[in-house]
Amino acid sequence: MKTILEALYRGQINPDEVIVPSQPEYRSVSRQVAAQTEQWRERLGEEVFRELEEYFDLCDSVDSMHVEAAFLHGFRLGANLLIEVLSNREELVPYAASSKPL
Repeated sequence: MKTILEALYRGQINPDEVIVPSQPEYRSVSRQVAAQTEQWRERLGEEVFRELEEYFDLCDSVDSMHVEAAFLHGFRLGANLLIEVLSNREELVPYAASSKPL
């Protein structure tokens, strides 16, 4: 059996491709976005709408970069938390200096 680390290294784990928000309203809102997109396409015409799509693609790129940075930060924070817990570094535990039990 492969480890998660091996699968991640081999590119077999792609969380960004399988994540679907669990909020109940997600699919409904997604359908609304699609419907309004078509309405704007009809109102603006193909050429202007294409320019608007290019703008939205840039916005999506910025959002993707932010989501990636947030993921990395959260992952590092979680890993550091595990290291702290597993190494039993008491100097990082509140009240450790006063010898009070938690």
